[in-house]
Amino acid sequence: MSALLLLVACLVLGVLVARVAHPPATLPQGLNWWVINVALSALVLHLIPTLQFDWEFWFLAASMWIVFLGSWALFATLGRALHWSRARIGALTLVCGLGNTAFIGFPMIEALRGREGMKLALVADQLGCFLALAIGGTIVAALYSGKKASAQEVTRKVLTFPPFVSLVVGIVAALLGGWPQPVDSILDRLGATLVPIALFSVGLQFRLQFQHGQAAAVLLALGWKLALAPLLIWLAGLALGVSDAILTIAVLESAMAPMISAAILAEQNDLEPQLANTVLGIGIVLSLITVPLADRLLGS
Repeated sequence: MSALLLLVACLVLGVLVARVAHPPATLPQGLNWWVINVALSALVLHLIPTLQFDWEFWFLAASMWIVFLGSWALFATLGRALHWSRARIGALTLVCGLGNTAFIGFPMIEALRGREGMKLALVADQLGCFLALAIGGTIVAALYSGKKASAQEVTRKVLTFPPFVSLVVGIVAALLGGWPQPVDSILDRLGATLVPIALFSVGLQFRLQFQHGQAAAVLLALGWKLALAPLLIWLAGLALGVSDAILTIAVLESAMAPMISAAILAEQNDLEPQLANTVLGIGIVLSLITVPLADRLLGS
C-alpha cells in the first residue's frame, strides 16, 4: 500500500507544482531525458543480468503487439462505421495501442508485484511496447498524417535507443557472470530514481481538455485500453497455457494507461492532439484504480 501511495503522491505533487509553482516549460523534457537515458537504462543494466530467461518471454513481447494491432484494427473499423476522420483513427490507434509500460507501468508493477515482476515488465516494455512504438507507431503516424516512414529511420531509432542498447549490454553482462558488486550498486541506486521522477514528470504534463462531441470516442478508447485489451491478453495466455507469473505481468502491462510518448507522437503529426491528450489524462487517473483491481482479480 505504501508503494502505491508513493506513486499517487509523486503524481499529485507534479500536478500541484505545474499549477502553483509555474516551473520552467522545459522541466518535463529534462526529467524525461533523465528517466529514459539514465534511470531506465541503469535499471535495465541492473536487472537484466539477474533475470532467469524462459522461453515463455515471447508472450510478454507478443502481448504488447497484440494490443497495438488490435487497437489499429478496432479503431479503423469503428472509424469507418462512425465516419471518424483519419486523424482521429490515427490518434486513438497510437494512444490506445501503446501503453505506459515504463513511466507508470514500472512503478505500478514494482508496487504490486515486487522486483521479480519488474524484471518481467522490462521484457514486455523493451521487446514489446518499445518496438511497437518505434516500428508500428512510426508507421501509423506516417500513414494517417500523410507522411512517409523510411525503414532506415525506424531501424536507427531502435538501435540507438539507450534502454535498448542497455538491454543488449545487460544480456552480455549476464553471459559473463554479471556486474562487480560496486558497479551493480551504482546501477541500482541510479535506477531507483525512475519511480519518483517518472511519476512527478507525468504529473507536470497532466492535462484534461474535454470537449463536446468527444465522449463516445473517449469511452470507446479507454474501454479498449483499460478493459478489453487486458481481457484479450488474459484469454490468449490461458489458451496458450502461459505460466501464471508471465501471464499476470502481460495482463497488467497491457492494462496500463495510454503512453505519453504516443500522445506526443500524435501531436507532432497533427493527429487530433487535443483528443489524444484527453484520453491520456483520463486514462492515467482511471488506471490508478483499474490496474490494482486487475491485479486483485488475477490473484497471487
